[in-house]
Formats: sequence, C-alpha cells, structure tokens
Amino acid sequence: MTGVAAMALPFAAVFSVSFLLCAGLVRAARWVPRLAGRAGDLFAVQRSHHRLTPRVGGIGVFAALMISIFYVPAALLDAWSSVMIATSVVFFVGLAEDMGWPVSAKLRLLAAAVSTAIAMALIGIWVPRFGIPGLDLAMATGYLGIPLTIFAIAGISHAFNLIDGVNGLAAMTGLIAAVALGWIARMSGQTEMITFAFFIAFALLGFLALNYPSGRIFLGDAGAYSIGFVLCWFGLALMWRNPELSPWAVMLTLFWPIMDTLLAMYRRRRSGKPAMCPDRLHIHQLVMRTFEIAWLGRGRRHLANPLTTIALAPAIMLPALLGVVLWDRPTLALLTFAGLIPIYFAVYFAAVRLVRNGDITRTRRHLRAAEVS
Repeated sequence: MTGVAAMALPFAAVFSVSFLLCAGLVRAARWVPRLAGRAGDLFAVQRSHHRLTPRVGGIGVFAALMISIFYVPAALLDAWSSVMIATSVVFFVGLAEDMGWPVSAKLRLLAAAVSTAIAMALIGIWVPRFGIPGLDLAMATGYLGIPLTIFAIAGISHAFNLIDGVNGLAAMTGLIAAVALGWIARMSGQTEMITFAFFIAFALLGFLALNYPSGRIFLGDAGAYSIGFVLCWFGLALMWRNPELSPWAVMLTLFWPIMDTLLAMYRRRRSGKPAMCPDRLHIHQLVMRTFEIAWLGRGRRHLANPLTTIALAPAIMLPALLGVVLWDRPTLALLTFAGLIPIYFAVYFAAVRLVRNGDITRTRRHLRAAEVS
C-alpha cells in the first residue's frame, strides 16, 4: 500500500461507516417503524418537510467517530477515547428522543452537561481563558472555569440541534467548523490535531451524501448534540494546548449555532414564551419561506429547503474564516465576534419584515382571487 493510500484509509473508513450505516437505516426504516421517524413531526410548528423521514442519521455519524478511535495517533488516543465515551451519554439520550420515546429538551441539556462533566473528569481540562485579564485568573483555578465549561458546551451542543431544521444545514455548519478548527490547528503548529478535523469532516460527509439535497435521513437529536459536543471539545483541546489561541476565534468558528440560540432565547423571552418552546422563526425557516413566497411558490418546499442551505452557506463560512485569520489575536477576535452580533440581529429582523410583508401580500392576493371567483 502506498503512503498516500495508507494516509487516506482512515478517512475512507470513517466516511464509509457513516454512509453505509445511514443508507442501511434509510432502507431499514421501511420495515422498522421506530426508525421511520415520528408522525408528530409532520404537525410540529417548526417542521420543514411534508413526509415521514428517519431521524437516526446520528447513528451513522457517531459510529464513524467511534471507528476513528482505531486510527488516532497514539499520543492522542486516551483523550479522543475519553471524549467519545463522554459523547455516548448525550448521544443515547438524544437517540431515545429520535426513536419516539419522549425526552424533554431540559433532559437533553442535562445529558449534555453530564457528558461535559464526564469528559472533564477523564481528561482534566476545561475552558482555560476568555481573553479578559481579570476573568482569566478566576478561569485558571477551575472554580469558575469548570461551571462555565459545562454551561458553554451544553449550550452549544443544544444549539446544533436548533439549527438542524433544513437539509444539510447542521451538518454543513459542523463541517465548516471542523475545517476551520483543523486549519487553526495547522497554523498554530498542532499538526497532529488536524486528524480530528478530518475524522469529523468525513463522518459528516458520509451522512450528507444521503441528507443533502433530498433529505432522505436527518441527523436527529443524537447526531446534532453529538456533533456540537465533539466540536466543542476539539476547540477546547486546541485552546488548552496553545495559550496563543483566542477563545473568541474558536467561538467564531461556531458563530452560527451560538447566535441562532441566543436569538431564539431573546425572541421567546420577549414574547413571553418558555425558552424551550419551539417556533418557526429561526433564520433558516425565514429564508426558506422567503424562497417560497418570492420565487418558488407554494408546494415547492423540496426546492426551497436545500436552496436555503446554499443561501446561508456564505454567512456561516465568513465568521469561521475570520476565526482562522484571527486565531492568535484575542482582542481583534473578541471585537469581531461582538461586531457581528448586531449585524446578525439586523439581518434577522429585516428577514422577519420581508416574510411578513410577503405573507400579507400573498393573503391579499388570495382574497382578491376569492372575490373574483
């Protein structure tokens, strides 16, 4: 076997496990009702599809990442194995929800917190700094760093579940973040860590081959939480090993799910709804409805859904790219993250107005047509 083939073998194995398992689950769903999806999803307020679809793509992604343990460099084997052991908690809790057993959002968040605590206990690291001098002294002791790490990683894991609303969006966001973190690893001299970026990327690519554009299988809670969790620990490990790496650069690679979650919390609090109450006001849902209202018309969701992911791709890539460029510039990374927040909010509320105006125009059109008939 040539050197190139030997290097490619681990990534080909990870891709193959993810793809073949997802393909097998799509086929098995024809005969196993629990794999076929939940009938209630077709009536959920946040739905983006009109047919029953398996939500167990996370099985393929998680299995692919577990297989990667056999190919990890020896020096990093214990750490990667520990992360995957910790991930299994939030994965199986999410999988129970995906297969039809009711698991509340609070319980899934608790599972993500437990997974984080397990990973910290096994590896012995937490978020070491935020790039703010006074705060960083407290972070270093662990008394502040440990609870903030649990809060941050559980929150970002949940955030990936919130953006899993249209075909390819959560997986593409995870793929972009993995590539960006791998790039940061290379630039910061941590070349052995690049392997993790490839493992995550190829596990997601195997799933995407069946999820995008047709949406034959979804990540589900198990897949979305697991991807968010693993990416957080990848970024955290990079920060721990290189004191020059800005935490805000890592957060820029995960900017989209973080902001989607913060915005969801803001609008639900503003409207007096519970923080965990689902809605159809995420930006990807607004973009999809804009496609339907402005260009495609009703009944074309099979086109509007994947087009939404394409339309949002540049906006997801830009913060991640800025995170790469500013990886060792903590002040600029912080200012960039803070500066992108009002831009995100402004674009979101502009999209809300556009959709509302479009809905009003369409309603008036229908009323006129009814009067004429």
